[in-house]
Amino acid sequence: MKATLYTIIALIAFAANSLFCRMALAEGYIDAWNFTIIRLLSGAVCLGIIMTVYTHNLKSKGVLNQEINHAILKDKGSWLSSVSLLVYALCFSVAYVVLDTGTGALILFSAVQLTMIGWGIYKKEQLSRLQWAAFIVAVAGFIYLMLPSAAVPSLFGAAIMAISGVAWGIYSIRGKACVSPLRATGFNFIRSLIAVPLLLLIGLSNIKDISIEGILLACISGAITSGIGYSIWYMAMPLLKSTQAAVVQFCVPVLAAIAGVLFLSEQLTMRFIVASAVILGAVLVFILNKKVLKQHS
Repeated sequence: MKATLYTIIALIAFAANSLFCRMALAEGYIDAWNFTIIRLLSGAVCLGIIMTVYTHNLKSKGVLNQEINHAILKDKGSWLSSVSLLVYALCFSVAYVVLDTGTGALILFSAVQLTMIGWGIYKKEQLSRLQWAAFIVAVAGFIYLMLPSAAVPSLFGAAIMAISGVAWGIYSIRGKACVSPLRATGFNFIRSLIAVPLLLLIGLSNIKDISIEGILLACISGAITSGIGYSIWYMAMPLLKSTQAAVVQFCVPVLAAIAGVLFLSEQLTMRFIVASAVILGAVLVFILNKKVLKQHS
């Protein structure tokens, strides 16, 4: 039940992130470089405050076993996770500007799926025939949903978005080993700030064009849907197989499209309804079949 709850909340956060990024960059409220800077800064500040309160309560109350306390306080993320987070966030923002929504989503999620499912196969995670069938159906539904808005991408944009997807796949996989999702995510964001001076140098010429809307969207994206959202994703990751975590992310474009209909007055089409039903149904079959296998093992 925890895995389901954490996963749903995280997926909603990812979809919201996509929506905020679309609103900020597509509308020209802010450039990709400064959006990434503010996103990382606000995520680090928000998680830093929460971590400080959490750590203080942990030390003062001493409710948990000392060994557990020590393990939690020792979890400070890793440089590999931080670099993966930075590469994902920056490449996603840069590629989003040069690729249309459909093309970007196809490349991003293809890279994520290949990375995470490839890792799952490497770690010998077993999939049933029904799960493979559900995965193929989900992929087909995803392509059916995104293909009409896709266009032939530039080599640069495609490469950057693919790198973003691989980086996100690595970042997600790294979450399986974390003891304290909050502290791991917080320290990952804090470490990523080492790149801010370089990003600021590149984005300096665009500062005059940043609007209040762009700053607010970047702050919300960083503090809430990224900072807190990624912490919750790290809570879900140890409870999921890599293949499960990969497949459920097919829901993100569907949720993002629904958000676009609700908040951006985007058109609801029969193609979207059919594709969404196919994707969500396939993901459900995939997850439920995994539970059945566990109960018989």
